[in-house]
Amino acid sequence: MKSAGKSAKFREMKEGTAEDWAIIQGHYMEFASDVADRVLTHLKLLEGDFGGFPVCRLEHSLQTATRAHRDGRGERYVVMALLHDIGDTLGTYNHPDVAAAIIKPFVTEEEHWICQHHGAFQGYYFFHFLGMDKDIREQFRDSPYFDACAEFCEKYDQAAFDPDYDSEPLEFFEPMVRRVMAKPLSSMYVEDDAA
Repeated sequence: MKSAGKSAKFREMKEGTAEDWAIIQGHYMEFASDVADRVLTHLKLLEGDFGGFPVCRLEHSLQTATRAHRDGRGERYVVMALLHDIGDTLGTYNHPDVAAAIIKPFVTEEEHWICQHHGAFQGYYFFHFLGMDKDIREQFRDSPYFDACAEFCEKYDQAAFDPDYDSEPLEFFEPMVRRVMAKPLSSMYVEDDAA
């Protein structure tokens, strides 16, 4: 298997040299700079996937983000709202975890927590119809982010299934996604002073 451009020479990481890692870092930074494009491409996979809901999963995401934006939320929050269900395609049984992992480097601790736990909080509105505990979110009652997650679900997530809602198109949010994902707030792969 060949790769384009210059590549490291080691066969095992323990054989790597500073020159090898300089080459890899150069490729990494180029690849990382395109993360917003890859995320937006994946988000588009939700289009047309209704799963029995009144709107498709992409429209639900757009409505959630539009409601948050129109309510005056900051860009990181709006991007979290847009991407909160992006894990539906790959993480059918744990979609909040998938979405939370994607946004973690780019949002605040609170916004990450909201994304990671929104599934349990959203269940408040329907779990009882499926024979499940609608109050499962109560296990998180001691979290400082409990109220923020409950508010996200009440104001933006559970309300975003209206076929008549005038949501902003994905193109409206693309610049926000690009700005937010251009520079991580935290990542073990980026030095603090560079973030």
